[in-house]
Amino acid sequence: MTSLFAQEIHLSKRHEEIVSQRLMLLQKMKNKFGDENMEKASHLQTAESAFKRNLSLLQDIEAAEKSFQTRIKPHPQPEVFSLETCYWASVKEYIPKWERFLSGGAPDPIGGENQNEAESTIQSKAK
Repeated sequence: MTSLFAQEIHLSKRHEEIVSQRLMLLQKMKNKFGDENMEKASHLQTAESAFKRNLSLLQDIEAAEKSFQTRIKPHPQPEVFSLETCYWASVKEYIPKWERFLSGGAPDPIGGENQNEAESTIQSKAK
C-alpha cells in the first residue's frame, strides 16, 4: 500500500511539473504571438507612413513639374502675338493662290510683282 501511495505522490509531482511546463509554454507562446502582432502593427504603421510620404512627394513633384512647364512656355508678348496673327492672315490669304499654282492653273504666287505686293500687305498689317 505504501508503494501505491508513494507512486501516487510521485505521479502527482510529475503532474504538477507537466502542468507547470505547460503554463510556461503557453506563456511563451502568448508572448511570442503578442510580439509578432506588435511587429505586424509596427510594419503596417511604417508602410502606411511611407505610403503617405510617397504620395506627398509625388504631389510635390507634379506641382513642381507644372510650375516648370509654365516657366518654360511663357505667354507670348503682344508684339509676337500680333506678328503671329498677321502671319496666319497672310497664309489664309495666299492659300487659294498656292492651290491654283500647285494644281497647274496659275503662275508662281511669289513672282516679282507678287513679292512686292505680299511685302506691302504684311507691312501694312503689322502696323
